[in-house]
Amino acid sequence: MDSKKKQSPKKERATYSIADELGGIDLLDADYHRQNFSRHSHEGYTVGVIENGAQQFYRTGGNHVAPQGSIILVNADEVHSGHSATEGGWSYKAMYPLPDQFETISHELAAGLSSNGAPYFPSPVVYDPELASQLRLVFETLEKSDNRLLRETLLYGVMTKLMCKHGKRPTAPQDVSKAQRQLKLVKEFLDDFPSADISLQELANLASFSPYHLVRAFQKEYGFPPHAYQIQARLRLAKQLIRQGHTVSDAAQESGFHDQSHLHRHFKKAMGITPGQFAKQVAR
Repeated sequence: MDSKKKQSPKKERATYSIADELGGIDLLDADYHRQNFSRHSHEGYTVGVIENGAQQFYRTGGNHVAPQGSIILVNADEVHSGHSATEGGWSYKAMYPLPDQFETISHELAAGLSSNGAPYFPSPVVYDPELASQLRLVFETLEKSDNRLLRETLLYGVMTKLMCKHGKRPTAPQDVSKAQRQLKLVKEFLDDFPSADISLQELANLASFSPYHLVRAFQKEYGFPPHAYQIQARLRLAKQLIRQGHTVSDAAQESGFHDQSHLHRHFKKAMGITPGQFAKQVAR
């Protein structure tokens, strides 16, 4: 008789919380083994430290591997995905600061970035043991300490160092073409009215494009075709509504999803957690 016991599959764990500093910053502490994130985007940056294992993810037109001890950097609104690069999965802690939160700090810098504004992080994976250690200290402090002075000091310090060591000033804006301005109209409509039941032809009319041309040009410019970008905009609205205390059912309806299960499916693929779990974790 085989005395070895069959090991049960490891459980996925993802815990979201919100730090009050800088008006509120989303935090994540997670262990993933089978999670496979679909391509998605966040309105904030992703700054994460791999604690165990390794993660493979898509960003900036290519695939990258982040092993234990490395730092993951994804810019705001940048399309990315993620899954395990090892059999044992991966664990990481991350924060999602918004561009205006980085701008608040960059305005106060006396040195470092040569211009104000939110930074651009060119490298998806960086190896910086000192900064990784400081990020871990920030995550631990935000989780365990109520000392506001300590929390703010450490957070400001690590964000400043991150910008100065690994960020670049935003590229000077080039002349925007007429086509880019037309595409921006479509993006702004989807951002402002994510729940709208609009057709591809109506969006194409807004941009003065043919439907076929709009799909190709929009994906090239923003990383998603219009219908996929609309889902991202709806997820952002649903997440905001849930954080404000709306039920998952109401959030699904208000953000334009067909039903609660439709929201559940897309939310889990993008966030690694169900909307119901998210609602319980961020409840104040």
